[in-house]
Formats: sequence, structure tokens, C-alpha cells
Amino acid sequence: MATRDYGQYCGVTRGLELVGERWALLIVRDLLVGPRRYGELAAGLPRIPSNILAARLKELQAAGVIRRVPRSRVIIYELTPYGRELEPIVLALGAWGFKAMGEPREEQVITPDSMTMALRTAFRPQVAMTLPPTAYGAHLGPADLLIRVDGAALAVTRGDGPVDLAFSAGPGIRRLISGELAPDRAIATGVVEVLRGPGDLLGRFASTFHLAA
Repeated sequence: MATRDYGQYCGVTRGLELVGERWALLIVRDLLVGPRRYGELAAGLPRIPSNILAARLKELQAAGVIRRVPRSRVIIYELTPYGRELEPIVLALGAWGFKAMGEPREEQVITPDSMTMALRTAFRPQVAMTLPPTAYGAHLGPADLLIRVDGAALAVTRGDGPVDLAFSAGPGIRRLISGELAPDRAIATGVVEVLRGPGDLLGRFASTFHLAA
């Protein structure tokens, strides 16, 4: 377990002792997308020192949050059922932090896993249930994501496939998801580039994925 001890008998305190060390929740965030090899975790967190990644994985294992599993002759890391209980907490934290994101700094990057979780955070199933099933191909920086919405069901995977709308955007997509920029203005100003399909479907995307800033 993490070495930090706040000396208080409290659930919040205990939770911070287990996952409050730097990088710990980002490891959990990426594992909420799916199991990962050590190298995949390192690639998704490009600034984490290797010794810190190793230490956090060991601490999270000791806390019963993640586990090491042999699969096809390699070791992968995955969340335990106890670890998966962190999902609504991570999503709520993401929605809260979204309000303070502001404009991206030059050195900040988008990763496929971070964008997947951002979409899961912004997803509005109650709105999606009123709309036809739609597949989107989103090229978000280095993240190429296939986003399938069918009623209240959302599936986000890496790669390409048949889609109703394919578009490209950078970190400025935050302005579309927040409602700061209307879909037609996002296209007109170049924040979003429509690659394939009718551009008016971007309005459906913005209705389906929304977070108040």
C-alpha cells in the first residue's frame, strides 16, 4: 500500500491513502478503458518515470485495486472488481475538472485512453436514447477512435470502421463538448474538420456528448 498515512480514521482519508499518490488515479483511468501491459501504461503516461510507475503498480496491487494476470505469454494489469468501483468516482472527478481545464498548454497531449474516458464522462444516455444509432470516427490528435452510440449504450474503441460521420479535431474539441462553440461554428472556424459524412451530424454528436464548463 501507499506509504502516506494521514493519521485519521475516515473513509475519504483511507481512499486517499490507497489511490491519492501522484499518477495512481491516472493508472486507474487508463485501466478503466481496458487491461494494459506495462509498456502500454508507460506509453499512455509519457511523463511518468519508470520507477514511479513500478511503485504505483505495486501499491495498487497491494491495495487490491489492480492485479497482474498472465495472458498469451505476457503479463497484463487489470482492475479488480474493487478497483472498478472507482469508475463513477473517476468520471465525476473528470466532469468536475473539466470546468477548470481552460485552453490547452503547448506541451499537453491527448491520449487515446484519456479521450475515451472524457467521452464516457460527457456521454448523455438520456439524450442518446432519443436519437438514431450513430457511429462516429474521431481523429483527436494521435487518438483514432471509433465511437458507437446505440440508445443508452456507448462503445469507444481504437481504430477505424464504418461510420456515419468521420471528423478530425484537436484539444479545441473541448469548446464543442462544453457548448461554447456551436457545431456549425466549430466547422467554419476549423476547430473540427469533417472528413466523411454529413456535417450536420456533428450537432448530434454535440448533443450526445456534453459537459458544462
